[in-house]
Amino acid sequence: MATLEQIAKLAGVSRSTVSRVINNHPNVSPEVRERVWKVIRELDYQPHAAARSLATRRTQVLGLIIPQAVTILFTDPFFPLLIRGIADACNARRYHLMLSLFSPGDEQRELYSRFIRSGHLDGVIISSTVIDDPLIPRLLKDKIPFVLVGRYPHDPQVNYVDADNRAGAQMAVDYLIRLGHRRIATITGPLNMIAGLDRYEGYKTALTNRGISFDENLVAEGDFTEEGAYQAMQTLLPQKPTAVFVASDTMAMGAIKAIREAG
Repeated sequence: MATLEQIAKLAGVSRSTVSRVINNHPNVSPEVRERVWKVIRELDYQPHAAARSLATRRTQVLGLIIPQAVTILFTDPFFPLLIRGIADACNARRYHLMLSLFSPGDEQRELYSRFIRSGHLDGVIISSTVIDDPLIPRLLKDKIPFVLVGRYPHDPQVNYVDADNRAGAQMAVDYLIRLGHRRIATITGPLNMIAGLDRYEGYKTALTNRGISFDENLVAEGDFTEEGAYQAMQTLLPQKPTAVFVASDTMAMGAIKAIREAG
């Protein structure tokens, strides 16, 4: 098995420089970094994970938490795309990804101690949290590095990645209004989730900006599933909307099914 000393000799650098390259330290020039990695690849060198973790106090493992049932994970196209994007980023930086799924009713205290505070992770990515998720204050209190997939409304200092859900919903409803529709229904996402709430607010803003009165009878709350939207659309049909804004592609499939069945 190759050693750091052998790599350093072949790359023409010091052992400490090789260590910095392997640990992705910023104080290495691109030319030296590429030369060292070329030798590492040629020698098929693999750092000893346990020794590296002890030396750097890092595990090179990130955790991805998705608080959704397994069935939703594999029926909603959002989650496979999310996992693929995160996995690609981890692979590019030589990190491993650990995935944890749990239903919203599961015991979070056990998850927190077993998965997050175990010392096995360098950081955590959390998707699809509810607005008042108790997990977020615990992460902040324990100073555990984390990023949310979705805006966190209670603390602007929390790092997150998100689309502009309000603007997107507003654009979609504006389009329906330009087509001549005035009686526009909506199937929202869960309103205890920021994505669901933001899209709902975008829907209402579009109506207000165009002088259309908001009618709560044209609103049905969904759960980001096809079946949930199917049932929601059935409750909206008696209100005779001429168009409907549905808060996700998966839910749109359920709404279309209900509309077709109703003729």
